[in-house]
Amino acid sequence: MEQLINDLKLQIKEALHLEELSLEDFDENTPLFGEDGIGLDSIDILEIVVLMEKEYGIRMSKPKEGKAIFQSIKTIAEYVQENRKK
Repeated sequence: MEQLINDLKLQIKEALHLEELSLEDFDENTPLFGEDGIGLDSIDILEIVVLMEKEYGIRMSKPKEGKAIFQSIKTIAEYVQENRKK
């Protein structure tokens, strides 16, 4: 799981062009939304959804799950681990 978390951090940083953030600036529990977190918006989440489909073969079939899935890198990693295509 730790490797998946590190991979997701790097992939998200690159996909969203977050050059101002180092990987140490956020851990797996840092909120992705809001002032206390990284400050992502709905467009950023769409980019992460595309990344998940491309890299892990995951299609989001239930958009209502999104709020729970995209809370942090850890919650994304847990979802990927449970749903990735082998």
